[in-house]
Amino acid sequence: MQALRSFVLPSGTPAAALLHVARTVTRRAERCTWAAIHAFGGGVNPLTAKYLNRLSDLLFVLARFSNKEIGDQLWVPGANR
Repeated sequence: MQALRSFVLPSGTPAAALLHVARTVTRRAERCTWAAIHAFGGGVNPLTAKYLNRLSDLLFVLARFSNKEIGDQLWVPGANR
């Protein structure tokens, strides 16, 4: 896979699209976990949020790999204006 120089739009194969959705849900869970860590202090283990962050990274790489044959759809600034 090539290095990214633009944002990847969450599209492509059905598997890639589902992996992008899973990544979005994981990122939401990570944000909620950080909010709980700040709200409750020592009651929530910060490793949980770090794990969720790494999991979302893995899901992103898997989504890109699922689109390997057809290629990622990259965001083009100003294209839809």
